[in-house]
Amino acid sequence: MDSNRTSLHERLELFVQLLMSRVHAQGLDQLVDLDLSLSQARTLFAVAQQARPLPIAEVAAAIGLSPAAAGRTVDSLVRLGALERRESSDDRRVKLVQVTPRGFDFVDAQFEHKRRALRDVADRLSPSDAERLDEVLGHILAGDALAVPHHQEEQS
Repeated sequence: MDSNRTSLHERLELFVQLLMSRVHAQGLDQLVDLDLSLSQARTLFAVAQQARPLPIAEVAAAIGLSPAAAGRTVDSLVRLGALERRESSDDRRVKLVQVTPRGFDFVDAQFEHKRRALRDVADRLSPSDAERLDEVLGHILAGDALAVPHHQEEQS
């Protein structure tokens, strides 16, 4: 690997780490304000990403918890009004969960915190750096560097 690629890798890693630290710090403050654990937040986001109600076992697999732990986390989110749970019409043993309007309010607020943090970072750039970054990001987003390789899509 040539030194230019090594430098790019190191700078990109540092950039992403610093950017994500800044973005996540504000979001974590909101978790604390709402008294949500990281497991609860991860569960809520996993369910919110889907367009359909999810079985608790599927939620557990998505967030890396045991079905029992995921069930307890879902129970706490149901008590908070962020998720609702119902039986599957196909199999009454299967419990399906979906996000409530209150849960979506939380998810939307998290995304707004992240957007605000990103705007804060962008606004701190000099005009010339902002212009160059916008141009480079435009090229990257128009290309396929961020596309998911086919072998990863099949595993999802």
